[in-house]
Amino acid sequence: MSAPTGAGRIEPGERPAAAAEIEVLVPTRNRPVELATTLAGLAAQDHPFDLVISDQSDDAASYDTEPAQAMIRVLELRGHRVHTRRHLPRRGVIEHRAALLASSAARYVLYLDDDVWLAPGTIALLHEAITVLGCGMVGAAMQGLSHVDDERPAEQEPFERWAGPPVPETLHPGTPEWERWRLHNAANPVHLARRHLRPGERWLAYKVAWVAGCVLYDREALEAVGGFDFWREVPAEAVGEDVVAEQRVMAKFGGAGILPSGAVHLESETTIPDRPTTADTLLRG
Repeated sequence: MSAPTGAGRIEPGERPAAAAEIEVLVPTRNRPVELATTLAGLAAQDHPFDLVISDQSDDAASYDTEPAQAMIRVLELRGHRVHTRRHLPRRGVIEHRAALLASSAARYVLYLDDDVWLAPGTIALLHEAITVLGCGMVGAAMQGLSHVDDERPAEQEPFERWAGPPVPETLHPGTPEWERWRLHNAANPVHLARRHLRPGERWLAYKVAWVAGCVLYDREALEAVGGFDFWREVPAEAVGEDVVAEQRVMAKFGGAGILPSGAVHLESETTIPDRPTTADTLLRG
């Protein structure tokens, strides 16, 4: 499973001749501090990628701060193409993701929330996993490290490795498979990696219900199931877009979570405090 040493590494000042195979898509709103931290994590990655930051802030864009701009300069010096833009008026978080996908032509798209710091090497592991597994998506679940001393064995019970490449599966609420969502509560991904990652193993793939915050898609697979175009079918305030998109991809192409995760949730206050309805509930009828 391991990649050749130095594979895909970008040296400072080295610019790729063509667009990167991965495009990182970061939707953001009213999070200047968190976004700068997210960009710092991206700046520490060695794997090639392009980056789009799409902002819907009420006032100044979240990327329009000195810390964020400093990280953007670092990313550019390391050879990453960085595009910033405003996407207004707001028509909901689902439409925002649909617009990002519509603007991308990359082989793989990594949706990264604006409050997630990635450990060095995380993008390389995600890319390695999706190419080795040959599935439609892989995710690195967010870890809430304030809970690292809060071991939750009962929530870890649904854990199950993929013995081989993921196969398509359709999940339904109320089934044991649906309960996999509990795997990603608090710091469960940290504890799962400690329990299940074997000596010498770079990463492992496991079965998920969905993954929030950091998901790498095969773009063609995501588009084949309609991407996030279902934003037109639900109210603008609907959330739960990751559940719908990921489960549609998994139903046709298979998908997995990977450990170790490498995605750290910044645990800031949510920018969407009111969540009256979820897209997955509405679309199931």
